Amino acid sequence: MSHIVIYHNGQCSKCKGALELLIEKGVPHEVRWYASDPLTRKELQDLLSKLHMQAHELVRTGEELYKAEYETRNISEDEWMDILINKPELMQRPIVVKGDIAIIARPPEKVLEIL
Repeated sequence: MSHIVIYHNGQCSKCKGALELLIEKGVPHEVRWYASDPLTRKELQDLLSKLHMQAHELVRTGEELYKAEYETRNISEDEWMDILINKPELMQRPIVVKGDIAIIARPPEKVLEIL
């Protein structure tokens, strides 16, 4: 089985649910606490590639931070990369990676698709 990594935010109920499913199924995994250990630009590029997404598609547009600071701005993909690196709370979550495949596990049961 390929190595599983879950990009986890301890305050997020969906993250907790996906992590609990991995534990219940006995799936070996690594937890990446991306809020306290932000992604590098290279890691974010790799993650986006695995998700088949562009940076702006990974943004949580329902967040108050997004609405207050970014909603009305014209932001390039390169700028979104910097924003997501510096404001990781704006990233969709949880993200689960297995090898070259990544998914946003929302709802948490979606994590089972990657196993």
